[in-house]
Order: sequence, then C-alpha cells, then structure tokens
Amino acid sequence: MFSRRKALVALSGLVLAGCGSEPKVPPVIAAAPTPAPVLPPRKLRIALALGGGAARGFAHIGVIKALEAQGIVPDIVVGTSAGSVVGSLYAYGYNGFQLQKIALDMDEATISDWAMPFFGKSTGVLKGEALQSYVNKAVHNTPLEKLKIPFGCVATDLKNGEPILFRRGNTGLAVRASSSVPSVFQPVTINGHTYVDGGLVAPVPVRFAKEMGADFIIAVNISSATEGQKVASSLDVLMQTFTIMGQRLNQFELKDADVVITPPLGTMGSSDFNGRNLAILAGEQAAAAAMPQIKAKLKAKQQA
Repeated sequence: MFSRRKALVALSGLVLAGCGSEPKVPPVIAAAPTPAPVLPPRKLRIALALGGGAARGFAHIGVIKALEAQGIVPDIVVGTSAGSVVGSLYAYGYNGFQLQKIALDMDEATISDWAMPFFGKSTGVLKGEALQSYVNKAVHNTPLEKLKIPFGCVATDLKNGEPILFRRGNTGLAVRASSSVPSVFQPVTINGHTYVDGGLVAPVPVRFAKEMGADFIIAVNISSATEGQKVASSLDVLMQTFTIMGQRLNQFELKDADVVITPPLGTMGSSDFNGRNLAILAGEQAAAAAMPQIKAKLKAKQQA
C-alpha cells in the first residue's frame, strides 16, 4: 500500500510540474539574406582597326601576335590599304605566326604587275591584279562574307570622295580597291563605281569598326610622322602626301578608339619591304607595351 501511495504522489508531482511550466518553443532563426547575384563580365565585341601605310603594314602582324599571346582575339577586323591585306588574311583564319611566315616568304614581285603606259595616259604603274590574285589564293577564294572573323575593308569612291566599306563579295578585289594608291595602282571599277585607296578617307578605320558593332576598339596606327621621313621613291613621296592629308583625319578618327597602338617604325619607308622583320618586331613591342592599358580598359568596360 505504501509503495502504491508513493507512486501516486510521484505521478501527481510530475503532472503538476508539467502544468506549471510553459511549453518550450523552438527559437526562431532569421533567414540569411539572399546574396546579390554575381553577374558575369559583360561580353564585349572587340574590334581590331588596322590602318594604311604600305610596307609599314607588316607591323600589324606583330600586333596580332602579341594580342594572341595574351588570349585577345578580335570579334571584328577592319582594314584600310595595307591593313586590309593583313586583315583579310587574319580574318580568313591565319594566326599571327602563320602571318609572319607568309610575310617573310612573300616575294614583292608576286604583287607587282607593271602596267604598260597607253600613250602616256596610264592611271597607275601597277595594275593591281597580282595583289588581287595573291589575296584570293591565300584565302582560297573565300568571299568577304564567309571569312571566319567578320571583316570589312575601306576604299574611296573616286567620283564623289565618299568612303565605302566592303563587306561582301570578292575578297581580293575589295582589298585591291582598298589598296589602290593613286598613281601607283590603277583605280578599280566595281559595279560601275571607281575606287582608290581607303587611306584618303579613313587612314585608320575606327568609325567603321564602330559601324560594324564593336564595343571595344583597338586601333593600330602605322602612318609615319612627317618629320625626318625618307622620300627615296615616288611611292614614298605619295605616302608622305597621304600622311600629311591623313593627320587631321586621324585626330578625329583615333579619339573614338579605346586603345591606339603606334608601332615605333621610325623612318621606315613605305616601300621598304626589306624592313618587314623589324616592322613585325616593332608591332609586337608596341602591343606588349600597351597590354596593361588594354586589359585595364577591357575590365572596366566589362564591369560598367
């Protein structure tokens, strides 16, 4: 009996203790704030705008090599004159080292087709057909619109002085038109219009790179300074004239580029094909020196 009473007392105590205490409520844990989404860097369409300058154009190859070494491959390529020659081959798919080999193997005679003056009325000492054939052979007759990188080249309408950006059709013919330095190459007729060198209207085709949809433009200016330039040939005289004319154009054109690379070509003449190796090296050095600026501006624009 005593044990039973004892058990009842103990049970009653437990019941009373349970009734007297508040039920335990689990603590409320505040939800962690949702972190702001981390947006990936904005994809920029990078353009390479390659200027004119005859033999000085070999420097473009060095610039391309340096950019590729840092993983910078343009989405758009635009060229004027010598820049259109290098640009077309690059847009076709040759990398910087392949372009260098092509340049060093190039025989100047393969792009020189002398015109026979017709009663002293020849409009150029070179016809330009050899240059056209050379480019078309190198790109395996691929038309402009089928090149791996979107490509455009600039020429000048001889009748009205207006620029034209070729983006479709025969690649070699368009490059020939863009490179037809007056009095050196004969003008080129395409669809009833006569065209000459694009350097008359766009020495470095920055605005056309923008027209093609570029977000970030790397311009390569290979035009020579007017002071101290050798004028050993008629081509040098003409190119010097182009440089003088183009300086003011470049002031407006280059200000819209994100980065301007100017290879240190010194007094290299426009007809100095023997200096091609040094020109390529100068292009590499200039692009390497500009690399911190290129990367910083690219990053800033991607995050804007």
